[in-house]
Amino acid sequence: MSAPIKEPAAVPVERPVAKTPPRSGDRRGEGLVLNVFSHGFLALWALLIVLPLLWLVLSSFKTDAQIGGSAFGWPQNWSLDVFSRAWSKGIGDYFLNTVVVLVFSVPLTMLFGSMAAYVLARYQFWGNRFLYYFFVAGAMFPVFLALVPLFFMVKRLDMLNTFQGLILVYVAYSMPFTVFFMHAFFRTLPTAVFEAAILDGASHARTFFQVMLPMAKPGLVSVGIFNTLGQWNQFILPTVLMQPQTGDDPERYVLTQGLIQLQQQMGYASDLPVLFAGVTIAMIPMLVVYLSFQRQVQAGLTSATLK
Repeated sequence: MSAPIKEPAAVPVERPVAKTPPRSGDRRGEGLVLNVFSHGFLALWALLIVLPLLWLVLSSFKTDAQIGGSAFGWPQNWSLDVFSRAWSKGIGDYFLNTVVVLVFSVPLTMLFGSMAAYVLARYQFWGNRFLYYFFVAGAMFPVFLALVPLFFMVKRLDMLNTFQGLILVYVAYSMPFTVFFMHAFFRTLPTAVFEAAILDGASHARTFFQVMLPMAKPGLVSVGIFNTLGQWNQFILPTVLMQPQTGDDPERYVLTQGLIQLQQQMGYASDLPVLFAGVTIAMIPMLVVYLSFQRQVQAGLTSATLK
């Protein structure tokens, strides 16, 4: 008789252990910790920005003795006379000069920058990439590297200490960032709208000004605010280009120059409240502009990512 065949021993099969999902309470706890950390950081950041501004405004209402005695004390006199004195000592003229420059420089920057960015973003031609990187490379060089050749170039054009010379320089130095920003924005606009306008017989100029440019309004507002802030706070370019060349040449200082000039004119007879009031006058318009358009700025910065 043949020996019975032995059946192989059964190999135990390991069953996968189901992982228990994290509890909803744990997720809420992690989210709460993250929210506390993020909100705490934002609150600290807000304090670092708001407290110096508040101290600056409050110092405008103090006297020299109060500022010297206690820099963080509360003002005892809330008179606005110090602002009128600051305005009469030249801040008014410096403020007007700055407004005149920006009224022309910012729109010209937006016009030329958006036109160049639109062509580079929507039309393919030989040298497109070279021109784009040529514009972007301008943002990589600090302003002070070209001050000497810039001074002699503006001097040869007989535009030193003139508004038109400073306006052209502002436009040239603001073009790289404007082209870079608007190029990325124009590439996110739908091509179908552009093609439909061309098929309907619209010219390239009409397509740009009546179709594509209104669609790019959020980007225009954002880059316009940044250019306004940058040109309003510019110091080194007007210091080099807006100096009187002769004894009969009038002073055309902008606000940043005027504040330094006001400090130098005081000498040993310091009037710190007037200086603080001048800085406050220079600061308030930019705060109003940014707070008024902050939602448009956020929409312009995020629209390219969301589309």
